[in-house]
Amino acid sequence: MAETISMPKLGFDMAEGLLVRWVKQVGENINKGDVLAEIETDKATVEVESSASGVVLQLIVDQGTLVPVNAPIAIVGQVGEQVSSVEVSGVKPKEDEKPAPQTPPTVAPVQQTSSPVDSGSVKASPLAKKIARDQKVDLSNVQGTGPGGRIVRKDIESALSHQSPVTSPLVSDPIYPTTRLADQTTTMTKLRQAIGRRLVESKTTIPHFYVTHEFKMDALMDARRQINSYVPDNEKVSVNDFILKGAALSLRQFPNLNATLNGDKIVQFGHVNVGVAVTIPGGLMTVVVKDTDQKTLRQISGEVKTMAGRAREGKVKPDDIDGSTFSTSNLGMYDVEDFIAIINPPEAAILAISSAREVPVVESGELKVGWRMKATISVDHRVSDGAEAAQFMQALAGFLENPVRMLV
Repeated sequence: MAETISMPKLGFDMAEGLLVRWVKQVGENINKGDVLAEIETDKATVEVESSASGVVLQLIVDQGTLVPVNAPIAIVGQVGEQVSSVEVSGVKPKEDEKPAPQTPPTVAPVQQTSSPVDSGSVKASPLAKKIARDQKVDLSNVQGTGPGGRIVRKDIESALSHQSPVTSPLVSDPIYPTTRLADQTTTMTKLRQAIGRRLVESKTTIPHFYVTHEFKMDALMDARRQINSYVPDNEKVSVNDFILKGAALSLRQFPNLNATLNGDKIVQFGHVNVGVAVTIPGGLMTVVVKDTDQKTLRQISGEVKTMAGRAREGKVKPDDIDGSTFSTSNLGMYDVEDFIAIINPPEAAILAISSAREVPVVESGELKVGWRMKATISVDHRVSDGAEAAQFMQALAGFLENPVRMLV
């Protein structure tokens, strides 16, 4: 029996997605879990997997079409199976492809084609166009490496990496200018706009409070060194992997922080799915380690590396960014002493992780050098209170300062 594939909802605030490219065409075989299409949301370009096996019978929307979440995009069934035409309401083409006002917008099934979204004579993905526009890159001078010579994101990044530094005509030295710099105005990307909307909502509707704790990291740094001496370079674990594992185990003891507010009810999640903020061009994206409390350090490390890589390439899978119950933000690689993070709705808390540093410490009346790291938890005061947050940080210290507890 034919099955309809719909536009997935990736995040509670997603309303629509841009169908960038069909990976499978009409008549091609497809298995459940195979990539059917690529869509672009406010946050990323995401690969949509088929929820059924069979043959692609119909592609309902054209490449370059904005599709509301849960609207049908394709039909998968058996060879020779007949399907009735599907009427799609609310589906709209891109801004530059909208019909004239007097023509009612319609969407016809696409023909079998592998043509990319076109912009005049230059073939480029929407994400590549956006980056090129933001960075003022002339697409006509970029060599595309995608299907049919299509310019993709990595081509723009490669072109940027080979550009010579440009000095403003108003200054002779960009570091020590002799005249005033000219004002520059840039259009916010969809990702930057989405981040702005969510964080304004979070800070204006969620009563945040913050608790900071300083952790002794000597034992953890030693354990990490020992573990990494036995594994290949591509499987080495990071300090962040230990923190994710420790936070997940601590959340089991404090389920109020692994929760969400639903009206006048607090919903404590049965799974501990820790989100990890990843820096990508133009903003941040949170990838999610499912059941973090039940995974080994190496499993956590491998998943984070893989998902972060896909995020930076603009190729995340829907499951990569969906379902977090608690989030983390780590700025340790930037030599940050301390900071606070804004809660990621609809979650109840987020952990901001700073740098692990060798600093002077006093132990048993003696001055010595030790590893220390500060972290701050931001909590929704409607869900929890300061004492519970402080106890959570103490529980986390129990794991980070005795890392062998995370290895058994």
